Amino acid sequence: MSESIEIRTIIENRNINAVTDTPVTDPASASKDLEGSNAFVCQRSKLDTKTSALKKSSRYRSRSLSASSTDSYSSASCTGSSSDDDDISPREKVQKNSAGSSDFCVRNINQHAFGRREIEIAEQEMPGIMALRKRAAEDKPLKNAKIVGCTHINAQTAVLIETLAALGASVRWAACNIYSTQNEVAAALAEADYPIFAWRGETEEDFWWCIDKCVNSENWQPNMILDDGGDATHLMLKKYPAMFKLIKGIVEESVTGVHRLYQLSKGGKLTVPAMNVNDSVTKTKYDNLYSCRESIIDSLKRSTDVMFGGKQVVVCGYGEVGKGCCQALKGFGCVVYITEIDPICALQASMDGFRVVKLNEVIRNVDIVITATGNKNVVTREHMDKMKNGCIVCNMGHSNTEIDINSLRTPDLTWEKVRSQVDHVIWPDAKRIILLAEGRLVNLSCSSLPSFVVSITSATQALALIELFNAPQGRYKSDVYLLPKKMDEYVASLHLPTFDAHLTELTDEQAKYMGLNKAGPFKPNYYRY
Repeated sequence: MSESIEIRTIIENRNINAVTDTPVTDPASASKDLEGSNAFVCQRSKLDTKTSALKKSSRYRSRSLSASSTDSYSSASCTGSSSDDDDISPREKVQKNSAGSSDFCVRNINQHAFGRREIEIAEQEMPGIMALRKRAAEDKPLKNAKIVGCTHINAQTAVLIETLAALGASVRWAACNIYSTQNEVAAALAEADYPIFAWRGETEEDFWWCIDKCVNSENWQPNMILDDGGDATHLMLKKYPAMFKLIKGIVEESVTGVHRLYQLSKGGKLTVPAMNVNDSVTKTKYDNLYSCRESIIDSLKRSTDVMFGGKQVVVCGYGEVGKGCCQALKGFGCVVYITEIDPICALQASMDGFRVVKLNEVIRNVDIVITATGNKNVVTREHMDKMKNGCIVCNMGHSNTEIDINSLRTPDLTWEKVRSQVDHVIWPDAKRIILLAEGRLVNLSCSSLPSFVVSITSATQALALIELFNAPQGRYKSDVYLLPKKMDEYVASLHLPTFDAHLTELTDEQAKYMGLNKAGPFKPNYYRY
């Protein structure tokens, strides 16, 4: 069997009874703490309309950067050439790429050469998605697929976008976060003739405009959605319901977006099949746990230059993201506290050597507060009023709802911009807290993610798109599904050669004894890794 047929074989010839082709129960269905009785209320906090006016007032002052702070921060791959100084909105510019196309909206198309180098560097650390591109390029499993993407736009995402195109897809892409876009990478994609609508520092209006430009395009009808947070799904469902019904499938990678899909399904408003890749084994373990274990330290170091040894830290939430953060912080000598609503996660934290507390019990003494729950108002103004001087506050969850930022935009508090994505919020008694990325996802706003981990997630997303797009009529109903186990294992196998890892093969006798196929899947769907 040639390599080009390998992907098709996995999709078409797999044992349907051996994988999860029945709807998956929402793991959050039993939780009384998750809010949102509305079937699909978009929980993204609206930017306070007074924000810009406040920044121009005497209560918001900017402090010039020292040479050391400039040097220490500009090394982040998501900044550098991504200038925040250009006050002209990209929507007001007339830009064309070398091919003469203007079907894009980025900060500065002239940055494309630098962005292309960033993408080439990322490709070297993304062996799985590059192997998938090479093996499936001839077969073109996504031929005629028209994909609307709404994810973070950085060098790693660019590798995914170009892989999807190599597999036959036509794509239009917007950002799922107003601060995480690498302007130079967006420019490189636009120069390569991909319709990209994103730039770092979008307003809320810009954010929705960019997604709308991807969804509603002349002579282009989307049939697939790749979402991170549910915003593209939300806009299409609300604004273009007829178009939404023609979608063949949705692939969602975030906790927030998956929860919204389950709400849609329960309310009977999900009219297309959706794939929950967030809860696939490869995504959960590697993107959520291993990636966050490295990126939380990188984010805090780049933005604050903080010394971790001996610091008291409280991490709100002990899911996979929280676990990764805690492992890293503990390894650097921090005293780590956990807040949890789930007794199982609380017991795990206790067994891992962390003290489980209520936030009010430690808020006066901790040096760093990190949220990782996916919920809203986890850290309130009342909590921040009690924090010590110099306390660092940041969020590792997808949405900017975990920290009540709007409660800080009051006349009695002064905001002082220290450097990009770092603000001092100053109380009348001169106490100040250090707020990172205005409560948005700190690792993508203040640093970058390890490309290798993103390769695993990207390969998972690509296979989910291939599966839904090529699935025969009737295999998937209008519900939420997990990625088939066989594909999870295939994603892992794509990355093993990087470590020179060699799998042991079952003998026929061993396979018969265990009741397994020698080629997998090797674990039942209920297995907990």
